[in-house]
Amino acid sequence: METCRPRDSSSTASGKEVYMEEEEEEEVMYEEELCDDEEEVASAVQDIGGLNEAEKPLVGAEVCPYLRDSDGKPTADSKNGLKSDGGAAAAAGAAAAGGVGPKTTMFTWFVVLALLGVWSSVAVVYFDVVDYDSVIARAKEFRVNFSEVLQGKLMAYDRDGDGDFDMEDAKVLLGLKDPVTFEVGGRPAEEHDRAPPADTQDPDRDRPADTQDPGRVRPDDTQDPGRDRPADTQDPDRDRPADTQDPDRDRPADTQDPAVRPQPPLVEDFVPDDPREDSGHPYEDEVETIDTTGVLVEEVMAEETMVESGKYVTSSKVSQETESRSDQKVKEKTKKSKPKLLNKLDKTIKVEIDAAEKLRKKGKVEEALKSFEALVQRFPQSPRARYGKAQAEDDVAEKQRSNDLLQRAINSYREASELPSATPDLIRVTLKRRAERQQFLGRNRGALLTLERLVEVFPEDLGLKNDLGVAHLLIGDNKGAKRVYEEVLAVAPGDGFAMVHYGFILKSENQIAESIPYLKGGLESGAPGTDDGRFYFHLGDALQRVGDDSAYHWYELGHQRGHFASVWQRSLYNVDGLQAQPWWTPQETGYTDLVKALERGWKAIREEVLAVLDLKTGLFMPEEENLRERGEWGQYTLWQQGRKAGDACRSVPKTCSLLERFPEATNCKRGQIKFSVMQPGTHVWPHTGPTNCRLRMHLGLVVPEEGCRIRCTNQTRAWEEGKVLIFDDSFEHEVWQEAASYRLILIVDVWHPALSAHQRQTLSPI
Repeated sequence: METCRPRDSSSTASGKEVYMEEEEEEEVMYEEELCDDEEEVASAVQDIGGLNEAEKPLVGAEVCPYLRDSDGKPTADSKNGLKSDGGAAAAAGAAAAGGVGPKTTMFTWFVVLALLGVWSSVAVVYFDVVDYDSVIARAKEFRVNFSEVLQGKLMAYDRDGDGDFDMEDAKVLLGLKDPVTFEVGGRPAEEHDRAPPADTQDPDRDRPADTQDPGRVRPDDTQDPGRDRPADTQDPDRDRPADTQDPDRDRPADTQDPAVRPQPPLVEDFVPDDPREDSGHPYEDEVETIDTTGVLVEEVMAEETMVESGKYVTSSKVSQETESRSDQKVKEKTKKSKPKLLNKLDKTIKVEIDAAEKLRKKGKVEEALKSFEALVQRFPQSPRARYGKAQAEDDVAEKQRSNDLLQRAINSYREASELPSATPDLIRVTLKRRAERQQFLGRNRGALLTLERLVEVFPEDLGLKNDLGVAHLLIGDNKGAKRVYEEVLAVAPGDGFAMVHYGFILKSENQIAESIPYLKGGLESGAPGTDDGRFYFHLGDALQRVGDDSAYHWYELGHQRGHFASVWQRSLYNVDGLQAQPWWTPQETGYTDLVKALERGWKAIREEVLAVLDLKTGLFMPEEENLRERGEWGQYTLWQQGRKAGDACRSVPKTCSLLERFPEATNCKRGQIKFSVMQPGTHVWPHTGPTNCRLRMHLGLVVPEEGCRIRCTNQTRAWEEGKVLIFDDSFEHEVWQEAASYRLILIVDVWHPALSAHQRQTLSPI
């Protein structure tokens, strides 16, 4: 191999000949740049005195460091490829003359750059320098936008009328498929599936304005009560029948439906008020009630649960169960297929929708909300984008515990469902979620209107009809609920959910024997939504009232299912861990001061109430909880749910003055303070109270010598004048009045002594 030598006068000719010979014989290509300037090298050699004859062979063996053969290896004249010492000396001499030493190889630089790249990548990933989701989303957006532009240019080749150029159009152009013929209106004659089914079309399209769905957004006067409108919008109820107007519109806050009132000032949690508050409907009292509070009403108390179960997460347990049941039926019918939520427009922006939905599912709900709002701004006719916006608002409301944000979500759900191009599946899931959130806020009448719209759109869906029946129950409309469940049972006599609710309604109407087959059949069906403590409760109670001892079999089943604390203690709204025993002593309660005050002042209390009782003022109202088998039982209430009952204390000021010294009684939101008068011949069925959070005191005022007794579990006791009996009314108890004259007592409910001050403040009223 030939090296690059400095040229002098004696070696120029021989150097040229050597290069010529190697190019002809071996045809090896050398880089011309390897020796930058031969003249400079020659000059450097002359400066150091030239080369002697002994050094010349060694110089021939030294290779220029930039010279490489075809394999990238340094070339050498020696057979073993080693450099001679003479070459090293020459290189050293060149360096001493002011030149540069051996340079770093390209491989070394490659390794350095590779290591820098690796560590940079690690730093980017570890410190999350780049938001890859947004980068990918932008890339996909560019691809989608480019695709849209391309589709716009190819629209001229659309042959099947679907609005874009695809494989089907290509087949038509290539003659592989017949072209599609169009009708006069421009719709492909073969494409019948593009028209929505009759039962999913807008039910209000051809109906008179006064009969259209009140939940639909229209410029007329029939908007849904749950929607927020600008202040200058006309009153939506001006032309509607009185029975269909929004009951809560334009009413003062203190006269609105109790479920819609602002929350108590002491409790800042994201929960509705108890809708039974101040309710005069007998169906909504104590155990005769489909309760709307559920677990979240008590969620500030981590230890409190409804005995039925703790698995529900919204305000209405019944609505949650019906949701679960109807969802399961839908899954069975569709073979677990996903709902079709995207229309044609949504499919063109699917990438952006998926990116925003991914943020929502990852818990970045504020970012997801911004993304969906941007999508709605750009594509206002996209139902899926509006549905995603509603879901994100729902999530943010849950995170911030904001009722205002939740109301925005409720409005957005409706907007999504009312877009003309919304798919049937999207209408279903959107309106169902809207009804649930309305019920959570206590907007039960608005939820009823939403479910009525759903049933109009999907009249064959029995699950939605069952949900509608529950909505009627939640506003105390037993007749409306009964009518709905009769329709369901006419089509599906074995529908377990409809059976238990229909039986429940019959029992509330005191049709005891008639209710038993429906309650029993529904529970035995095992249908979703039937495994509820209330149905075990009412079935057992109905069986007891007809003298059937199998009642305790159902109570035992309810206990085994976790609905009851025991066969005897069957209250439904409980706090776990409280001491449970049927009878208590004053010392065990810790309320000895209250007991002593009652027993010391019992004569003054009796004098006041007898004056009211003898005057026949009408303050004593008949018992309305359907607990009597026979007889007369009147009650005069002073405190209800921790608040005074109107002007009741005006007639008995001394009694109220005494009681106001004891907040464990007057502030008991889950109890009452009332006088109770029972006439001879009265029998009260075995029953239990609704909660284990209270104890009940009975102060005897007028007690006949014989014939009056009370049983709690398997222990029976009698009252004494001027003495206090204390028992836990969450246990089964029963009363007989077989004396010759009336019995009069004062009932005082107090908080269970094991409840903390925080629990007493935050528990919802009952």
